Amino acid sequence: MRIIFMGTPEFAVPTLAALAGYGHEIAAVYTQPPRPAGRRGLELVKSPVHRQSEILGFPVFTPESMKDPEEQSRFRELKADVAVVVAYGQLLPEAVLTGTRLGCYNGHASLLPRWRGAAPIQRAIMAGDTETGMMVMKMDKGLDTGPIAMEERVAIPVDMTAGELHDKLMLIGGDLMQRAMAALERDSLTLTQQPEDGVTYAAKITKDETRIDFGRDNLDVHNHIRGLSPFPGAWCEMPFGGKQERVKVLRSAPVEAVGPAGTVLDDGLTVACGINAVRLLRLQKAGGKVMNADEFLRGSPVAPGTVIG
Repeated sequence: MRIIFMGTPEFAVPTLAALAGYGHEIAAVYTQPPRPAGRRGLELVKSPVHRQSEILGFPVFTPESMKDPEEQSRFRELKADVAVVVAYGQLLPEAVLTGTRLGCYNGHASLLPRWRGAAPIQRAIMAGDTETGMMVMKMDKGLDTGPIAMEERVAIPVDMTAGELHDKLMLIGGDLMQRAMAALERDSLTLTQQPEDGVTYAAKITKDETRIDFGRDNLDVHNHIRGLSPFPGAWCEMPFGGKQERVKVLRSAPVEAVGPAGTVLDDGLTVACGINAVRLLRLQKAGGKVMNADEFLRGSPVAPGTVIG
């Protein structure tokens, strides 16, 4: 089929590669415009999808908004059979949703209708979900409300981080979308409306919710840490040299131990929570490298009895 691909981050790259690899014609790729990056923000950096598209030789468009009538006209003039959307980063207007022969299909990283929205991977782990998945959905005007075409379920182990789940789902997503497009080409793709019950929303992660609250249950603290690892990273403050320094915690383990919340209980960075405790396993100071706890403590000792958070 003749496909318009719309995506931006690394998560979308395997789907683009799968569609191209199975012989579909990529009429054009839409991605977010290059953004400032680096410490001073002076360099404009192309998105992962943009860079991959240039390697594969696909035409790339980077409009600031698909609400522009000229952009919508250009989209329709591509005369594509279908548009495939994976983490594009824009809400698409109806003129785009109906601008191809067969509509727009989205690869979404949750078991809809649970976790509609921008951050389904992080929110699933932060909530302690034990299962998620990838879904292919035909898009409509709502936020991830369209009918489901295909799904593949994935277990979430108790120690899996958001980064690990991201990497697993993005590979599943490429294969799943290719299978969905093959069925669509054969006119054998079945659509099922989402249930009305069980709707939750995966709001974008904000800076003010990344700080660790050791007053919560240790399982909640553990899920918070792994749900934000590696990005943007959950953090707490620790006292070094008479001042408080921010430290990211990228991996933890829940343990049974008792003490005042936020207090370091032993020489292995076990920290008391509102109920039980967590052991901090991988940490990173601002501007430093990621370290295992034992390596971190050799350079930055944290004595039992220290209150952090």
